[in-house]
Amino acid sequence: MFKKMAADALGLSDIGKVIHPNDFNQTDSNDFIREGDGEKIYFLIKTKADEYCFTNLALIHIDGENAVTSKRTMRRYPYYKFPIDDVSLETAGRIDLDVEIIFNIGDEKVTIAIARREVEYAKQIYRALLHISEIIYDNQIVKGLAEKSLEHASRVLQYVHLTHNDLLSEYKKVDEYTFDRLREYDQAYRMKDFTDIFEQYIYLR
Repeated sequence: MFKKMAADALGLSDIGKVIHPNDFNQTDSNDFIREGDGEKIYFLIKTKADEYCFTNLALIHIDGENAVTSKRTMRRYPYYKFPIDDVSLETAGRIDLDVEIIFNIGDEKVTIAIARREVEYAKQIYRALLHISEIIYDNQIVKGLAEKSLEHASRVLQYVHLTHNDLLSEYKKVDEYTFDRLREYDQAYRMKDFTDIFEQYIYLR
């Protein structure tokens, strides 16, 4: 117990270890995977207190308050609801024992320390998260442009000279068309599954 308290005081308990895929089933995060939705673990970092589990659909954070308590809180951050941005990798200095992956997910700032000897693994998840953040950013721009285009088309209709009954009919058509198109844009540009990205960058073996 005193060793754990000392590790907390020195910050050593926060240094994570990258878990090998063969050992994913021995982690707490594995119990919360939605296999029925095609969810799969691609990268998992475990400290004495926490687990950071990156799947193709979400970040699962098993939050232990510190290395002494047995309390655990599970938080799930689907990428489509909590966009990732501001991704950085802080490499180790001469006396540092760790490297840090830092990013925002939604309104949360996440800092994960990984043992220095596993820096090559840290680079893999850094590249994957950076690419995901770029895709999310680009999709938001395209979706915004599409919505502005529909808004402009809807305004144009106001200047068309139609009878009262015809105008109501046309507005109804435009409203239905706009709704359908916005739904299509949302489905096309709000990605939920980033399997291809993780397959491209993560090669833990």
